[in-house]
Amino acid sequence: MLVLAISLSAHAQDVRTVNAEYTYVVPENVSMADAKKKALDNAKIRAIADAYGTVVSQTNTVRMANRNGQESVDFLSIGGSDVKGEWIETIDEPEYHVEIDPSGQMVVRVKVRGRIRELTTKSVEFQAKVLRNGTDDRFESDKFSNDDSFYVSFISPVSGYLAIYLVDVGNDAVCLLPYQKQQDGIYTIKANQRYVFFSAQDAPAVEEPLVDLYYMTALYPVEQNHVYVIFSPHPFVKATDNGGNGQLRQLKGDDFQKWLAKCRKRDVDMTVKIIPISVWK
Repeated sequence: MLVLAISLSAHAQDVRTVNAEYTYVVPENVSMADAKKKALDNAKIRAIADAYGTVVSQTNTVRMANRNGQESVDFLSIGGSDVKGEWIETIDEPEYHVEIDPSGQMVVRVKVRGRIRELTTKSVEFQAKVLRNGTDDRFESDKFSNDDSFYVSFISPVSGYLAIYLVDVGNDAVCLLPYQKQQDGIYTIKANQRYVFFSAQDAPAVEEPLVDLYYMTALYPVEQNHVYVIFSPHPFVKATDNGGNGQLRQLKGDDFQKWLAKCRKRDVDMTVKIIPISVWK
């Protein structure tokens, strides 16, 4: 839980609907939530690689294993930089099946259906970090506790437009940026300038009255959330949501995903970074 303290591209693109499957042999030190995420990420990457191929790089690491006839392939560079495409949209809920193999090892199998597209242009490699209880990048963290302050730092090599969302454990998508008091639904970014969001002290003087402050809370012992950092050199407007006036602006997670998929279909230059974070009670 988070508490409150367009132009179209003319490039042709190959969009395909795919069915992806993956079997993940779970190491002992990996939680079930992380195992399901790993399996889903690798299913998506395998589907993209099968459709469009991979980019050979000395920095990519692929680990392959065969345990009792069950193949496991781990793409250690999960972000997708090792494949020539990207996952745009998940059509149906992923199907998971968890079992124990004959050797006593836990195995997670996943099936997922979605849409992918080939990368025909070089995406903008911006830097985005989730920060806990401090605004320097050394405070980057993916683990929060009750009452921890929440910030995001951002820098892009090109000017453009930015939105930040948090999808919580209840599958609600909360619009964090643009700020609530910004009425045009868009946030402009200047090239090569470091931003720290949700900190009044680090905001430009003209923006200080607009800044929303956030801290994290959890209703359950541990909650898995995802921060979506969405950037494009082309203008786009945030999704329609409810709230404001001191309440969280949010929409259903499925509606958010539909909005994001439409944006990405229209704009091949849009780049999305998904940062998983956990909140501990």
